Amino acid sequence: MTATDKTSAETAAEPEDELKGSEAPLVEHLAELRTRLIYTVLAIAVLFIGCFMVADHIYNFLLGPFIAAAGTPEEVRLIYTAPQEFFFTKLSVALFSAIFLAFPVIATQVYGFVAPGLYKNEKIAFLPYLFATPICFVIGAALVYYGVMPLALGFFLGMQQVDPGGVSIEMVTRVSEYLSLIMTLLLAFGVCFQLPVILTLLAQIGLIGEEDLKRWRKYAVIVVIVVAAFLTPPDPISQIGLAIPLLGLYELSIVAVRFVERRRKAREARILKDLEGS
Repeated sequence: MTATDKTSAETAAEPEDELKGSEAPLVEHLAELRTRLIYTVLAIAVLFIGCFMVADHIYNFLLGPFIAAAGTPEEVRLIYTAPQEFFFTKLSVALFSAIFLAFPVIATQVYGFVAPGLYKNEKIAFLPYLFATPICFVIGAALVYYGVMPLALGFFLGMQQVDPGGVSIEMVTRVSEYLSLIMTLLLAFGVCFQLPVILTLLAQIGLIGEEDLKRWRKYAVIVVIVVAAFLTPPDPISQIGLAIPLLGLYELSIVAVRFVERRRKAREARILKDLEGS
């Protein structure tokens, strides 16, 4: 084989060698991702079985806003119109509860997967958001459970027509419809209450700043009203109950972003000073 042939063979082999060099890390990442997904699914599956065993108690707990709106448990009547309806309702309750309870495992697996690709200071900056996310979700869910849902159900119950001498119109709710309503509100409020977490995280990486949020305030009001209209039932109490806290969270986000932005600028100035000194 001549020198020219050797050079051609080496050149042709270079792309293949590069692929072989990058193949192992990719396979390792996919294997780690699969392992962490398995752990997450196993955690949800175990919690699902446990939650299904106590699904009746969880559903009765979710009836708390309905009882508060009606006044007494005796005033609350729910029905199911198909033999399998309540069974599938309990499955939904168990799955919803399992995912909620498995959040620490999910967050741990997500952090364990992305942490090797982060610098030490990025890991420190990322950890508070893992703690803030469930806290904000619980605050939003608590607002629904203790505030918005009883008021909304009281509004709907007030439309009943009880006339002993004429036609009576009574609200008798299906178990699946009530679960769908309260789960929708819990998820909507819980997700929307992540607004400060998302905005401060974007500020942490320098994508937005305090002035941006102030400039977008008038548009944020419109977006909040539209989101509240789509995510809540068509009653003014639920819509106002979501819109007002979201506007308050937006203003709180401006304060949080201001603090994060000042810290980021101070850190950058300190790094620049160290570089100039060296």
